[in-house]
Amino acid sequence: MKKIQIVKGMKYRATAFFAVLLLGAALLAGCGKKQEQPAETETPGQSSSVSASEQAEANETGSLTHEEESLKVQNDGQHSFLTGEKMDPGEVNRRPLAVMLNNIIEGTPQTGISQASIIYEAPVEGRITRLMGIFENYQDMDRIGYIRSSRDYFVYCALEFDAIYAHFGQATPYVGELLNSDRVDNISGAVAGIDHPAASTFLRTSKRKAPHNVYVDIKGLQKDIDKFGYSQTYHDTHKPKFAFAPDGQKPNSSGQKALLLYPGGKEKDQPNGFSKVQAYFEYNEKDGKYYRYQYGGPHIDESTGEQLSYDNVIFQYCYGEVRDANDYLAFGCHGDNNMKVQVFTQGKMTEGTWSRYADTDPAYYVDKNGDPIQLSQGKTWICLIWDEYADDVVIE
Repeated sequence: MKKIQIVKGMKYRATAFFAVLLLGAALLAGCGKKQEQPAETETPGQSSSVSASEQAEANETGSLTHEEESLKVQNDGQHSFLTGEKMDPGEVNRRPLAVMLNNIIEGTPQTGISQASIIYEAPVEGRITRLMGIFENYQDMDRIGYIRSSRDYFVYCALEFDAIYAHFGQATPYVGELLNSDRVDNISGAVAGIDHPAASTFLRTSKRKAPHNVYVDIKGLQKDIDKFGYSQTYHDTHKPKFAFAPDGQKPNSSGQKALLLYPGGKEKDQPNGFSKVQAYFEYNEKDGKYYRYQYGGPHIDESTGEQLSYDNVIFQYCYGEVRDANDYLAFGCHGDNNMKVQVFTQGKMTEGTWSRYADTDPAYYVDKNGDPIQLSQGKTWICLIWDEYADDVVIE
């Protein structure tokens, strides 16, 4: 695996925002904001590598796509892009909302988190994790909390879904230029470095102490979306990410059993991020879901009091680096580098690789034959695993 230089002051242009690696496959450098940012790594590609000039153009225009993989992942206009479930055709093309969620113990339990179709979890400085929920039909909700600041690698993940992106907190280190660019439909609090803050979206509750008490008020959010003129339907560049099993069927999975998943291992206070929050998932054969645990007990939604559960769990391995003395991190979110992925559904694991070429592309998950890995219809939790700590992962 070859390392790629981390570019500070993230720009979206290939000259400054991305570092181009000229040894086989080119990578974008992106992931990590304020405290963390994504670094790109490259593992020699096989037959699908792109040239440096092609990748540079993709960075600039978003025009380069892995056409072979994108053609294999389709949506018929009657199923959710996020869950694969049947959906009113009039709602299918509504853009989702990506929200940064606090996961330090003082910021838990979160409220409204169970209504997210997808959760991303990744390490941040201090070696705990932060979450990003991706919500569709969020207009029917009252509030989502509790909100914290951005990291650029989460922004790049949000772009996979063409999502409107909401966060609150000091947001400029490593990610300011990206957030203020026309690449991101940004909903941010009024903090230094944000060109167009959202005036109505964020409120505080008196039931918690700052900074762990900020939530998104959905009515206020809608006012800001309208004020900024953000599209609420998918752009033409949007592509489906997941391959779901057909209605009434289970995924084609013949992998090994996977009933207990520990993204940070079983030992506490290891530096991989997940260990300090004691994160793990346990499969329930009765309902076919993985139940989430952290901080020594069930991970619940404050608004319902119920434990979070998911139909799919994904461990997406990424190259990572420490950016500076403050332990700001960087993770590789793009690349034709055949990085490892493990997909867990129906109590079984399918191993494969992932690749992603441009911000307007999703990261595609394929098996050893190059075919998209099928998911169960329903909700998905994705852990970005720092590849340096891959050996900490425990699967039973």
